[in-house]
Amino acid sequence: MAWNSKPPNSLRFKIKSLISQLKKLNLYYITAVVILCSLSYLFGIWQPHTKPFTASNITTAPCTIQSINATSSSIITLDFTSHHSAATEVSASAQLKFTRKKQYPVCNFKYSEHTPCEDTERSLKFSRERLIYRERHCPDETEGRLKCRVPAPHGYKTPFPWPVSRDYAWYANVPHKWLTVEKGGQNWVRFKGDRFRFPGGGTMFPRGANAYIDEIGKLINLKDGSVRTAIDTGCGVASWGGYLLSRDILPLSFAPKDTHEAQVQFALERGIPALLGVLASNRLPYPSRAFDMAHCSRCLIPWGQYEGVYLMEVDRILRPGGYWILSGPPINWETHWKGWQRTREDLKAEQDGIERLARSLCWKKLVQRNDLAIWQKPSNHIHCKINRKVFKFPLFCSSQDPDQAWYTKMDTCLTPLPEASEIKEVAGGQLAKWPERLHAIPPRISSGSLNGITAETFRADSELWKKRVSYYKSLNNQLAQPGKYRNLLDMNAYLGGFAAALIGDPVWVMNVVPVEAKINTLGVVYERGLIGSYQNWCEAMSTYPRTYDFIHANSVFTLYDGRCEMEDILLEMDRILRPEGCVIFRDDVDVLVKIKDIIDEFDWDSRIVDHEDGPLEREKLLVAVKLYWTAPAPDSKQNGSSDTASN
Repeated sequence: MAWNSKPPNSLRFKIKSLISQLKKLNLYYITAVVILCSLSYLFGIWQPHTKPFTASNITTAPCTIQSINATSSSIITLDFTSHHSAATEVSASAQLKFTRKKQYPVCNFKYSEHTPCEDTERSLKFSRERLIYRERHCPDETEGRLKCRVPAPHGYKTPFPWPVSRDYAWYANVPHKWLTVEKGGQNWVRFKGDRFRFPGGGTMFPRGANAYIDEIGKLINLKDGSVRTAIDTGCGVASWGGYLLSRDILPLSFAPKDTHEAQVQFALERGIPALLGVLASNRLPYPSRAFDMAHCSRCLIPWGQYEGVYLMEVDRILRPGGYWILSGPPINWETHWKGWQRTREDLKAEQDGIERLARSLCWKKLVQRNDLAIWQKPSNHIHCKINRKVFKFPLFCSSQDPDQAWYTKMDTCLTPLPEASEIKEVAGGQLAKWPERLHAIPPRISSGSLNGITAETFRADSELWKKRVSYYKSLNNQLAQPGKYRNLLDMNAYLGGFAAALIGDPVWVMNVVPVEAKINTLGVVYERGLIGSYQNWCEAMSTYPRTYDFIHANSVFTLYDGRCEMEDILLEMDRILRPEGCVIFRDDVDVLVKIKDIIDEFDWDSRIVDHEDGPLEREKLLVAVKLYWTAPAPDSKQNGSSDTASN
């Protein structure tokens, strides 16, 4: 029988049916694959991912990344690699690290108190006139920078918690007894056993800083919230500032390195805000109209010399209506001239010179009682401009930005206050009293003097940082426990929102506004009743190693991209962070991967975690802890073996 070229109807029907089933089956497979892929992706972004810090050589884990699952408080494993295709970046980073094999060794143990920009040996190359040699002089590339990690001294211990730390510090942390001898009769510091004790005394307040502040409080009001920020020039061990803190007044103390050995280091170890600094040729690194009160107690600053330039600098940083307090020579010279081993004529001439200079700045002398003298800066310069017909010197400054204060030379001129329309008006705007001042719209913002920053911007920023700090505390169990940290640093503070969100905790925050920031906002920080400083993070900070318990680095490395080496900034952070201290980096994920690659070689433990708004944000957090390690015992054969201040 011949084969029919067309299949019979029944066969055609079966073929069509089979094709239809195959199509349906293929659709089912495709659908199943899509569903499985979707489930896999959703599971990947949902999976909790916190891994605990573990280190065999850490005594107590100071910083752990906690689960943020509302139904569980346990520590869980972090799996960052599923977000934003980060696996590729991490893999490439690991390969680069393998091929590079770069190390950051431990510095020689003689560098345990290394302060790069105030190095004693380097300073001797600079002029001794006006103490210029004690200013910041940072090493440049030709001199070489330390590419090593500064060790803590043998036996280093976590500082006492505040407020106990105001009165006690471990000897092993600041192993210097010179002040206990030099100032033994003035109750600066005592030594017994394994610790120092700070009785609160000072050269001009032998009955203690508390009694001394009580005397000031009888002359000006320290209780109504009108005085919040204070600066102590030539601070010693900062007992004056330490006792102001209990009165809700926030001090910033400074003194040069080695005037009295380790005085600023003692202040920081006690948990009192302080920086290395000196009145010499450059402006202090603070904005104009910053402080409500300035203080000098036998600070040995020659106020009447060099055409009065140092008192003019105090005037620049003092807010309208602010106070200047002076005790010690030449105040009350009639009583003390023999003990000061100076002639009556010499001391009288010095005081007369200070009085004339203060009048030329339009300051009013409020009172002189016993060893205290207090002047007040005017609320505006309406009368002062008229007085220039009498006081031909100093003239008003005409060119420099009054808030510019990073390697800016001081000048013998009077910094003009913002314009005022009538004599009772406060130039620049009236500040609210503390604590309302913290959240009131700062005058620099309400006046519109900061381009693009409005009252709405300020309020939104404050709310944002309340949310972020709450998230930080969910990640870091130590930050969440009041008293675990004391000295905090915000490397890119903007409007001070991070510090403001922590105001109820027993901490203080150094709010740094980088000089490279687009808008100079440090004046706003001070108008809120907070403290801070300018800083270029391509250079070292003017502070001792192990200053800070906690460092916050918000977009710092994006800001400094291409300006200097990332490793130099990270090594500086390692220098100023105490053992077992924590850092939270906030930046783009690609930047954080590069940071992690470096700090993995630092004896730091770190994990990248999601943004508070979830895993789909490119901005992430890198939470790190500096592990505990110190120099070996002095009799150890290892001591000094790493003579590498490696470059």
